[in-house]
Amino acid sequence: MAYVGFGALWLPIVLSAVIVFIASSIFHVVLPFHRSDYKQLPNEDAAAAALRGVPPGQYIIPHCTHDRMRSPEVLEKFKTGPVCTVLMRQPGPVNMGKFLGLWFVYCLIVGVFAAYISGRTLAPGTHYLQVFRVAGATSFMAYGVANFTNGIWKGEPWSVVVKEIVDGLIYAMLLAGTFGWLWPK
Repeated sequence: MAYVGFGALWLPIVLSAVIVFIASSIFHVVLPFHRSDYKQLPNEDAAAAALRGVPPGQYIIPHCTHDRMRSPEVLEKFKTGPVCTVLMRQPGPVNMGKFLGLWFVYCLIVGVFAAYISGRTLAPGTHYLQVFRVAGATSFMAYGVANFTNGIWKGEPWSVVVKEIVDGLIYAMLLAGTFGWLWPK
């Protein structure tokens, strides 16, 4: 079987990244779909004052080591709460340019993997629907399925996880459609 190399797939990689980038911007900025994903803490000013000065990093409350996880003191802390993961960033204005740039690079990386797997399993001239299936399933693993871990390990609300998975499915279909449309003949 003849394989399809990256040279023949650079256009679907880049164009699908642009399309997904635009779609995600519409989902998160224009549509109301994600507006309820983050809630304001009650008494945000007091919470911010309590956290001020904590260096950037990821923290968990209550903090404990595996050997102390079942100790009466730690169990009481879990019982009375709060139980949370806190992600501290560097103080200062949000640098949306950096975040958007990294998101676009991620979209390119997903496209590269979709191109690699599709290019190694499908021949030139493969029918649109078959390309759509392979590229779509591959990219859905990155855009959609990966979000389950946020609900499992980080406690992200399942309503948010489901929205991220739906987003991921749409992104995967956009990538798959682009690959199917531009697949080498």
